[in-house]
Order: sequence, then structure tokens, then C-alpha cells
Amino acid sequence: MELARTLPVIEGIRQKGCKAEISIDTRKPDVARAAVAAGAAIWNDVTALTFSPESLDAAASLKCDIVLMHAQGDPKTMQKAPRYDDVVEDVYAYLAGRVEACVKAGVGEERLILDPGIGFGKTLEHNLDLLAHLDRFRALGRPVLLGASRKRFIAALDRDGPASDRLGGSIAAVLAGYVRGASIFRIHDVAETRQALGVFSAIDGRQ
Repeated sequence: MELARTLPVIEGIRQKGCKAEISIDTRKPDVARAAVAAGAAIWNDVTALTFSPESLDAAASLKCDIVLMHAQGDPKTMQKAPRYDDVVEDVYAYLAGRVEACVKAGVGEERLILDPGIGFGKTLEHNLDLLAHLDRFRALGRPVLLGASRKRFIAALDRDGPASDRLGGSIAAVLAGYVRGASIFRIHDVAETRQALGVFSAIDGRQ
């Protein structure tokens, strides 16, 4: 099912000559292998390569970039009552452990990207704590990816509106992440976010 949905899209993009890097979002190593063979350059795994016992070996053999994301619990129930002793340090320790596991399995550390998993098994307060302390994850020495675009926590801070009404909050989260060291952003509103980052960077560079 995943292959039927994703491969035609990847192949179609490549056939049109587009050189943009394509990311495949999957937990399944067989899907990742097929997607990379078709032209994907990044494997984004919301389970940080823990879903399948074959995931680490697949990541080592594919030689593509790997996004390791933190998530607590099963997707169907993860938002019911997520708990942490210290969300920032707990997520940090988890990602540090996954980096170590990847390196031991033969995945080049230079190919790893870290995502704290905003909204995946986190309350509003957990999400805000992670956003406020994204710079903590820079100590792991890998690029930090922030995926906060249009997420539910934005509505919880505003009028509880639909995802389509969360542009302002999405851009605010990106700018907050940018000043704390995030260098990759998963977004919906590309033109608006790029403009916001461009203006912010121009102003920030004059300080």
C-alpha cells in the first residue's frame, strides 16, 4: 500500500528532472529501500529505526540521510496521557541512544538528523518546553529538524481553529526554532516561511 502511494510520486518527480531532495516518511525498511532506489535521498522514520529489526541494517546499507524522530507510545493512543520526568532531558537521552545504536550498526553519524518529535506523545507544555530548549539537542552534534507546522499545540494557544488557520503560529515556531539552532524545517507553507526566515535573518545579521 505505501509503495503504491509513494513510488509513482517519487518516480514522476525524478522523470520531470527535478533535483530537489525527496524524503520518504516510513517506518518500514522495505519501503525505504524502494523509495531510495526510485530517487529519495532521505529516510524519515518516526520510530527512529525501532519499528523493524531490519531497520538499522537497511539504514546502514542505503547510504541516504536518516531522520531519527522521538515519539512516545502508539500513534493511536500517544496523546492520551504522555508523561516524562523531564521532557527535554528524556528526549535528549532517547535521541542520543538512537545515534549510538545507528553508529554501532554502521550508519555514518554524518548522515543522521535529529527530530524531537513535536506533537508525538507530548502535551502542550511538553511541546513548549522542547521548543524553548531546542538548543540542548545541538550538543549531540547533528542537525536538528523541527516539524511544528500547523500542529495542534498552535490551536491550543489560540482559538482552537483548524489546521488551515495556523500559519502565524507555524511561522512563529519556525523562527523560535531557528534562533535556537534548528536548521531543517518540515513545513506546509513554503513561500511564507521562506520569506519570514529571510527577513528575520536579514535583521538578525545587523545586530
